[in-house]
Amino acid sequence: MKTVVLAGGYGTRIEEYTKKIPKPMIKIGGIPLLTHIMRIFVSYGYNEFIIAAGYKKKIIQNYYSNSKEFTNLKIIDTGKETMTGGRLLRLKLYFKKNENFFMTYVDGLSDVNLNKLKNFHLKHQKIATVTAVRPPVRFGEISIVKSRVSSFKEKPEIKSSWINGGFFVLNHEVFKFIKNDAISFEKQPMEKLSIKKNLMAYKHKGFWKCMDNLGDKNYLEKLYKNNKVKPWKK
Repeated sequence: MKTVVLAGGYGTRIEEYTKKIPKPMIKIGGIPLLTHIMRIFVSYGYNEFIIAAGYKKKIIQNYYSNSKEFTNLKIIDTGKETMTGGRLLRLKLYFKKNENFFMTYVDGLSDVNLNKLKNFHLKHQKIATVTAVRPPVRFGEISIVKSRVSSFKEKPEIKSSWINGGFFVLNHEVFKFIKNDAISFEKQPMEKLSIKKNLMAYKHKGFWKCMDNLGDKNYLEKLYKNNKVKPWKK
């Protein structure tokens, strides 16, 4: 099964790095984010990748041009200004009618079981499956009883809500929900899929972390340094 990685954005929230290199090439433990993500899929036997590139795409192309690790890899220019839905739409010609495929972002690391995710998608027979994860809290949570701190939890997970974890399984039918380059996949397409009861959520309670800013990068670097087995590897 093919895997699409959306890797064409500007990465403005971590411009300490993206002024010079595209976000997919920011390294954790000396290894590009894109490599970490592809290795997650390869560990489950999924080794056919389509990279939706854009901003500073040549850096990505040059790095993987002679890769011996990823031999079934296409890096496609989907434009600098294209939104996430538009990037996906530009890849339509690479898929057959009724074909199912994975899609993910370039900055999310997780130990989600991809086989279980795929089987969940095939079982419900809807157009789209999104991996739902618990969002981490940015600040410490304090419980106070009569001015006394009864409990203190540093950045606990929110137990009452789920967010988009970025690991999708999609059917070819999803292209009907995307009109043009200006469409953000997370807005109109997902909203319409939800309204038409064609969007299902696979709940993942294990490790998940998005590298959105410099603080996130430093956190992932610390995890990489301190763990012999990385938390995003099975």
